[in-house]
Amino acid sequence: MAAAPEHHTGSLKEQIAKVFEVSLKVTVPDEPEVAPLIAVCSKKEAADYQCNNAMSLWSKIKGKGTEFRGPQPVGQAIMRNLPTSDMIESCSIAGPGFINVKLSTQWIAKRIQNMLTDGIDTWAPRLSVKRAIVDFSSPNIAKEMHVGHLRSTIIGDTIARMLEYSKVDVLRRNHVGDWGTQFGMLIEFLFEKFPDGEVTDQDIGELELFYKASKQRFDGDDEFKERARKAVVALQSGKEEKYQKAWAQICEISRRGFEKVYERLGVHLEEMGESFYNPYIPLALKELNDKGLIKDDEGAKVIKIIEGKKALPLVATEKDGRYSYASTDFAALWSRLPEEEVKWIILVILQSGTEEKYQKAWAQICEINRKGSKIVYQRQGVHLGESLNNTYIPLALEELDDKGLIEDDEDAKVIKIIEGNKVPPLIVTKTDGGYNYASTDLAALWYRLNEEKAEWIIYVTDVGQREHFKKIFAAAKSAGWLPADESKYPKTSHVGFGLVLGDDGKRFRTRSTEVVKLVDLLDEAKTRCKAALVERGKMAEWTAEELEQTAEAVGYGAVKYADLKNNRLTNYTFNFDQMLNDKGNTAVYLLYAHARICSIIRKSGKDIEQLKREGQMLLQTDDERKLGLHLLQFAEAVEEACTNLLPNVLCEYLYDLSEKFTSFYSECKVVGSAEETSRLLLCEATAVVMRKCFHLLGITPVYKI
Repeated sequence: MAAAPEHHTGSLKEQIAKVFEVSLKVTVPDEPEVAPLIAVCSKKEAADYQCNNAMSLWSKIKGKGTEFRGPQPVGQAIMRNLPTSDMIESCSIAGPGFINVKLSTQWIAKRIQNMLTDGIDTWAPRLSVKRAIVDFSSPNIAKEMHVGHLRSTIIGDTIARMLEYSKVDVLRRNHVGDWGTQFGMLIEFLFEKFPDGEVTDQDIGELELFYKASKQRFDGDDEFKERARKAVVALQSGKEEKYQKAWAQICEISRRGFEKVYERLGVHLEEMGESFYNPYIPLALKELNDKGLIKDDEGAKVIKIIEGKKALPLVATEKDGRYSYASTDFAALWSRLPEEEVKWIILVILQSGTEEKYQKAWAQICEINRKGSKIVYQRQGVHLGESLNNTYIPLALEELDDKGLIEDDEDAKVIKIIEGNKVPPLIVTKTDGGYNYASTDLAALWYRLNEEKAEWIIYVTDVGQREHFKKIFAAAKSAGWLPADESKYPKTSHVGFGLVLGDDGKRFRTRSTEVVKLVDLLDEAKTRCKAALVERGKMAEWTAEELEQTAEAVGYGAVKYADLKNNRLTNYTFNFDQMLNDKGNTAVYLLYAHARICSIIRKSGKDIEQLKREGQMLLQTDDERKLGLHLLQFAEAVEEACTNLLPNVLCEYLYDLSEKFTSFYSECKVVGSAEETSRLLLCEATAVVMRKCFHLLGITPVYKI
């Protein structure tokens, strides 16, 4: 059989799948839509990967006149039909047809060496999407960025970086809150303080305090409130230049404050705030209205959202006319509600698969109850088995049928179940005719789909906005903007995240209960890190610039990694002492580990670029091979993190890589050994992959400690 084409880019799973795809077409030619099921082998000592197609294939082909007699023969045939490949060293069958795959150690070494000469971009995963929008950070104008904006900003940045690395055209969008009723209040207050409208950052002072002062004035003065409302109308009409100018000044002062945070975090975004989409709201709402989706509701315009999915039918009457368990249960429920006047009916079911001791205990309880109940029932003449409800079945089913709920399905009588619930409507135009967040978000979605041609639109906000975006996405599906099948493009995803907590388990705040300003938080991380470096005597060893740059890299990196290493959906506790610890799963530990690898290479005195060109990598020990294999799994980690929008997957990979390098370095002498060239190349490959991980996480690597 002809050799399979070799694929030198993308993930290991993808490359292994290509080889098995050839075999599957030969093994089961009448089953054309069989995708290879490749997974990392759960038993590391047995193999590197597994192909798990045999059992599912057997369930498809049995009874179709197949030559196979079970899943194991199917697995053996798949293994026999594998084309020759220098990637695979050996295969073996385990259990009912699982194919264990051991990769060639020589091939692993060659792949790593190719990466060192061709660049790590050749390892980038290949995603099916071409253009994505990542909507993240999104602070409000006239308010300071606080710790609550930290998660959206760094999670969104990491997702954008991973997609960009995977050759996706990413549009980074900062959907700032720069439009709305609050601007009438701010502008009118500004005119009171500065009648000519000419202001600077120094004039306003802290914009957050300016906002609070204007809000206090708005809440306590009805005449001011009315002027503020008129100012909103004047601003949104665009007819009076002074309102536009005042609004632009306030926005620009805010932007400069935001930029201080973005500069520290190394984050780049393109601002397209609420005001940008304002002209598109009428277009989007007209399209929704033309499709009959917008309804009047007490003066407001709303979109009614029905969330639901079709489930399997419930069989009420079998094909032969017999009643089913469902019939009996319906009859029992039907009889209990009107006759017994029960308000709460509880059914207790012991789940299958629980431990035997619980099953045994349950049986004993049942038997004791049965004996006791029998005495009571005999005395009272009570019988409560299924037979009791048999007489109610025709009555219950007749009522269901009268309501159009029972249908014929291949001679059986079934009830089609729709699991769903009506949720509060999505208000798109308020009773006063004004637009709201939903209006803007629908217009933004329309623009991103129709004008920017995005295939995947990702919104990074706290979990509290999940329901809002569910409604937005549901409305878009009803309008035909998005396909009903969520696996197809274009698609939308809401990336929710939990809270940042203090040591007291509550929202992270200052001692005065104020929300912590993000710029102050980052500066403190840098200050603490710099103090630790000075304490270690680095002021005498390094230049002032080196000290400053390292403090920034480690301090800011520590804040980012402490967040990103957690599953984004969970809350996490912000603690400087933990995140700046140089032991354990922290950015400090990982950055120092990278610096140590760089130090090993420097101390060898060898030209690493020359070694890349002329040297050869040989993975001779078990620790070398484990490290090499983990390096090759980098693309899989990035692909999984992208697909599931979970940056912590990449963090776990990076930490495991550091641990595997430590094991290798503990067991294998590098400098001065007979294998020095090969092991220096392995050190360099580890450093290269670590640096790419740092880049994707938005962390600046350090090269010496």
